[in-house]
Amino acid sequence: MKRFVLIHGAWHGGWCWEGVIRILEKAGHTAEAPSMPGHSPGDDRSKVTFNAYIEKIIEVLKKQPKPVILVGHSSAGFLLQSAAPKVSDKIERLVFHNAFILPDGIAQFDVVPPEVAKAMIEAAKASPDNSVPVNEDFVRNVLMAGDTKELKDALIKRLTPQPLALFTTKVSTAAFNRLTIPRTVLFCKEDASLPPGAFLGMAQSLGRFDLIEIPGGHETLFTKPQAVAQELIRIAG
Repeated sequence: MKRFVLIHGAWHGGWCWEGVIRILEKAGHTAEAPSMPGHSPGDDRSKVTFNAYIEKIIEVLKKQPKPVILVGHSSAGFLLQSAAPKVSDKIERLVFHNAFILPDGIAQFDVVPPEVAKAMIEAAKASPDNSVPVNEDFVRNVLMAGDTKELKDALIKRLTPQPLALFTTKVSTAAFNRLTIPRTVLFCKEDASLPPGAFLGMAQSLGRFDLIEIPGGHETLFTKPQAVAQELIRIAG
């Protein structure tokens, strides 16, 4: 049986993996999904730095008794790229789930439309803690297009403003590119959060990787956890 560590993306928390974890554990595996700094009730988002995310992932991995399957969703893709070289002995396989995978010296805002990045930066400046508020319209009509109102309401209720540093910090991925840890890309094909081909285009920089494609949008891990968990179980072998 395998051990999974599941890392959430922007605006989310470890809670978004709860359904996936239940299914993994039912199959005999173990898993945990830490919430990143600034994503738990009472956290001071104004003090969150990009390095705080990396340090949190390193802290969690160093406590693992054996190497894990490390999974990153969405913006967690480049968190995995940044953290993995520092704890490579604790990672059996890397899984990028509809994830942003960045070249060396690039920030996430460098690969989104400039008008989107500008609007988010302005929203963060207007906030009390330099964080980007949840865009409810984008969640309902893009990330969760086709899902029920009940599911949309349930997700939005738990989303939190996102510390801006995650989006604006240019990442160093040169050390990651030298790793030989096996990689898998788990891609939900109906994801409309980026233009067609964008996620798989970014994945080409991983070099050799296994590709698994399944139906679903960006929030499938929350709306249909069985679909994501089944593939993770398959990845576990």
